[in-house]
Amino acid sequence: MAIKHRGPYIGGHVSAAGGIYRAIENAMAIGAESIQMFGSSPRQWKVTQHSSEDIERFKQERKKAGIKAVYLHAPYLINLASPNAQSRAMSAGLLEGHFKIANAIEAEGLIFHIGSGKEMPREDAYPLVVSKLKEVLKKVSGKSLLVIENSAGGGETIGSRLEEVAHIMGLVDSSRLAMCFDTAHAFESGSVREYTPTSVKELAKKINDTVGLERLVAMHVNDSKTPYDSHRDRHENIGEGYLGKESFRALINNKDFQKPAWLLEVPGFDETGPDKKNIQILKSLIR
Repeated sequence: MAIKHRGPYIGGHVSAAGGIYRAIENAMAIGAESIQMFGSSPRQWKVTQHSSEDIERFKQERKKAGIKAVYLHAPYLINLASPNAQSRAMSAGLLEGHFKIANAIEAEGLIFHIGSGKEMPREDAYPLVVSKLKEVLKKVSGKSLLVIENSAGGGETIGSRLEEVAHIMGLVDSSRLAMCFDTAHAFESGSVREYTPTSVKELAKKINDTVGLERLVAMHVNDSKTPYDSHRDRHENIGEGYLGKESFRALINNKDFQKPAWLLEVPGFDETGPDKKNIQILKSLIR
């Protein structure tokens, strides 16, 4: 009799350097069941054009490894809320390029940050963001999702609150738009003070009442190096930061948070990024 899988599918951000298919090899090295990676350099406006051979090899390697979910992460250069029209256009073009890669490799989605309207009133920034998201979704076909990640709230970034993410998703009105919830960002932005069994249950209800739990497809599972409401985005290994292991025990044993892919973006105990030890710590918390 097959053993039933317990808890969420856990993995992390892995390198795709040397060929996009290398991400699968790196995922297997840390025991990942789901992965996140960059489809092209996160520090350049130019988007890599992957060969059909590399794309096919990626899909074959993924199938062989049994990776349950694949998410790309868009470059941090993107700012769909910028007051500068040229910057918004370049950002949309960059998001479009990475979204095409996500669809080409049949990834579940592309995770991205909305950006900052800076001194612009939020009410004026929302239509700009919505316009660019609609544009990208129209230009790129496929089954992959565009996945909004909640921010840590620094620098007037949009999307630190669930209500704000839900508002933008409602205005775009597309079934190809979803959400990724970052545990550290929610804490650092002041949106979530603690993760206890009771507060996690309340959080699930809030997500359902705003974004909708069915739209929560991925989670960035990170401890925080900075305190509550710091508005500073700094991740820490599981159990080593301000959240602590018990926060993740509460999350991992709540059925509503077992459905999304769990993706680590931590420094790693050997400072090389998400590792086997962080994954094992999370698995040890499952009842």
